[in-house]
Amino acid sequence: MFAAPQSVPPAHAGGVSELVHVVVALLLVLAVVFVLATVVRRARGFGARGSQLLEVLADVPLGTKERAVLLRVGSAQLLLGVAPGRVNALHVLLEPLDVAPPQPGAPRAAGLSFQALLRRSLGA
Repeated sequence: MFAAPQSVPPAHAGGVSELVHVVVALLLVLAVVFVLATVVRRARGFGARGSQLLEVLADVPLGTKERAVLLRVGSAQLLLGVAPGRVNALHVLLEPLDVAPPQPGAPRAAGLSFQALLRRSLGA
């Protein structure tokens, strides 16, 4: 009626070859993840049209987590206040500011800093 008891074969203890297979498989998975991350990061650059429509011209920290950001949207410039969980439009510039990107190693002129341009545009 019942099947005769059978002996269970002993479990294979494994060896160095199995450890090598596991390590190689892990390295292969990590390499695939790294390659996919690189491809995704580079694929973001293909949408060049979006970067022409929206551009961050300058930003200045106002506190530990708050920033003022000068943004170009098409031909208009907006001054935004950015804080954790919130973005407020502070000012729409009627006259666009000419903000050149800073040259590495070049001293910053006091009249051309973002803070000075912000004060001048707000009439302070």
